[in-house]
Amino acid sequence: MNVLVTGGTGTLGALAVPQLLEAGCTVRVLSRRTRPDSDGVHYVRGDLIAGTGLAEALDGVDTVLHLAGGAKGDDTAGRRLADAMVLAGGVRHVVMVSVIGADTMPIGWFRAKRDAERALADSGVPWTVLRAAQFHTLVRTMAGKLGRLPVLPDPKGLRFEPVDPREVADRLVALTLAAPAGLVPDLAGPRVYAFADLLRPRRTLRVPLAGKVGRAYRDGRNLAGPGATRGTRTWEAFLLENR
Repeated sequence: MNVLVTGGTGTLGALAVPQLLEAGCTVRVLSRRTRPDSDGVHYVRGDLIAGTGLAEALDGVDTVLHLAGGAKGDDTAGRRLADAMVLAGGVRHVVMVSVIGADTMPIGWFRAKRDAERALADSGVPWTVLRAAQFHTLVRTMAGKLGRLPVLPDPKGLRFEPVDPREVADRLVALTLAAPAGLVPDLAGPRVYAFADLLRPRRTLRVPLAGKVGRAYRDGRNLAGPGATRGTRTWEAFLLENR
């Protein structure tokens, strides 16, 4: 299997790429800057948003693991990748990581993920999409930024079910090595936490969540529904490992 990994140098990519190599795959990574080949990985310079370098990156590739993402532009990246795969002609399976609530949360980033999903599904290339909850690492970063405030805001009704990125990477690699499966069950952490419960003991101030976004969070549209796959590594275990 010849696999192109987008986002191969990020959190998930750093976990998934070694597993693909161990499984015997030939791995190519799309990178925005020039990198020397190392540890059996071939790096190709390209940019999904700009649409550059994609023809070279996809040459001879039969499987794509799409992990790249950012605060903006995921919809554009998805469309660029879809068009490039069609032109390349040899891709038989594309796997994408998305976010739980992509089709229900009225927030731009979620909608961009939804549009990226649709672009890949509409490309005609057989596909698999895994929607995952927020990673432990992301929640820790967010908590660290808020921790600088003298009093922490505690938005009423805001809940998360953080998942360990290692478990997400494990699932994505398994899906990449398997046959296309469409939209697979969501992957979330083992527990649902109120926002304040994710933070170290601090003074908090309850604040309302207004508007459509607030209603969506209160309704739990960002949470995994029935039939979701649950990870086993808890938020507490993650904190103990990363003190």
